[in-house]
Amino acid sequence: MYLELLRRGYTVNIGKQDSAEVDFIAIRQDEKIYIQVCYVLANDKVTQREFGPLKAISDNYEKMVLSMDWLISFNIDGIKQRNIIDFLLDVKK
Repeated sequence: MYLELLRRGYTVNIGKQDSAEVDFIAIRQDEKIYIQVCYVLANDKVTQREFGPLKAISDNYEKMVLSMDWLISFNIDGIKQRNIIDFLLDVKK
């Protein structure tokens, strides 16, 4: 993911607030995207772990959780869940 974001022209950092960490903060000109990556959102505990750090961010930039889940696609408090392969292929949903 890091290399793909660089390839797309983003500057990439990680974010940390207390013990919570955001996997990638991608910045390109006036655009910023917060991204969490996980294998699958298998249960509520994993979903909370991945969405929690993004919920704590109070700005209005795009926030998303990327996973290998195909059958689900949802939005929690404006944070999108998206299939990581679709994201890498830039298939919009």
